Amino acid sequence: MEQKKSGFSTKIGFVLAAAGSAVGLGNIWRFPYLAAQHGGGIFLLVYIILAVTFGFTLMITEISIGRKTGKSVINAYQMISKKFKPLGWLAAAVPIIIFPYYCVIGGWVLKYLTVYVKGSVTGSEMAVTNSDFFGNYIGNAGQPALFLAIYMGLTAIVVMLGVEKGIEKVSKIMMPVLVLITVIIAGYSLTIDGAIDGLIYYVKPNFADFSIKTVIAAMGQLFYSMSLSMGIMITYGSYMRKEDNLETSVRQIEIFDTGIAFLSGMMIIPAVFAFSGGDASAINAGPGLMFVTLPKVFATMAGGKTIGTIFFFLVALAALTSSISLMETIVSVLSEKLKFKRITICIIVIAVSFMIGMLSVLGYSNWSEVEIMGRQLLDFFDFISNSIIMPIVALLTCILIGYVSKPEYVEEEVQLNSKFKSKKMYRVMLKYVAPVCMVVIFLSAVFGIV
Repeated sequence: MEQKKSGFSTKIGFVLAAAGSAVGLGNIWRFPYLAAQHGGGIFLLVYIILAVTFGFTLMITEISIGRKTGKSVINAYQMISKKFKPLGWLAAAVPIIIFPYYCVIGGWVLKYLTVYVKGSVTGSEMAVTNSDFFGNYIGNAGQPALFLAIYMGLTAIVVMLGVEKGIEKVSKIMMPVLVLITVIIAGYSLTIDGAIDGLIYYVKPNFADFSIKTVIAAMGQLFYSMSLSMGIMITYGSYMRKEDNLETSVRQIEIFDTGIAFLSGMMIIPAVFAFSGGDASAINAGPGLMFVTLPKVFATMAGGKTIGTIFFFLVALAALTSSISLMETIVSVLSEKLKFKRITICIIVIAVSFMIGMLSVLGYSNWSEVEIMGRQLLDFFDFISNSIIMPIVALLTCILIGYVSKPEYVEEEVQLNSKFKSKKMYRVMLKYVAPVCMVVIFLSAVFGIV
């Protein structure tokens, strides 16, 4: 008989770990710039509506699959239907692709944190306020490789300790701290002269700014933000206790994820508005916002060095909670397939992931001229995983549960110990709305609509 795998010992441990997975770099910097670019308050309204419908449907489906099967993502899909076994492999490929380059970005965050800590302690002016600092840093492979190794090592330590002693315990500490720091910085940002205008833009819906691009952008951000179609929620679901209320847990994860995204926008948009004199375009896409624009904003604040230190500590926490879940998903799959000890699997994963991560490091330095499909290596990995594979996985999962195994497969698991209050909405979203949403996300990404 197969030995029972370890799991979360409490409901709050599961919720905080799953929320930690969802809360990552996408919440801290991607959400604010998308909100600013797509109408502020109207984007926020659309995002919240989608979170409680579209996001809820996909998340409760994946967690239910995990808890019902008790397996990692590959074996979970196979247990539902042998014909859909390749879907499990496709879903498992996502964290394998994302984890290495996500750790590269996590390494960038650690570098900035160390610079701010040093600057705050010595009282010296920090080079990060120079527009060329970021480009010069990633343009030399040495330090990015070092911080990549450090960041991966921190992630591996938690995963090596296991689900209950590692992921659950760390999540119970890191998530409350993350929320507290976000609230503190968001509150401080509102005290800056000119910040209130940015806050009004951010929270007040202007329906004149509404467009199909607003919906597509909000839908895409929600899809990526909630760690969907990466095998993560299936993996964490397999560790969830049967006696815990599944529907309530998913709603609580949504509240954490959406709440942190909202506070991140409140933390960044008003401050950048004040810094730029009310120019919404100053909230740039990509790494420019976090690594170029925000250091300049902090430099204009009273106590900006301290705020910058706290901010990058916050971002490091958010990044770690997500990278831990990515690595755990890979470890879960390999543990079932290879039957090795957890520590051995972790060493293998880190060794291989570091080598793959170095491709992204070199893609900005020694191999900066190397491009695939017109993209640098890190951008290519991000495009393939987020824009191609994940929407396909989500679409096929909706087809599998909605039309092959039927919605009852999930509904039975949800109703083990409570009534499924959102059952009618769930069925409509699963069978008709979510599949269309996934096609729209896929096409918009491929053809560059947003």
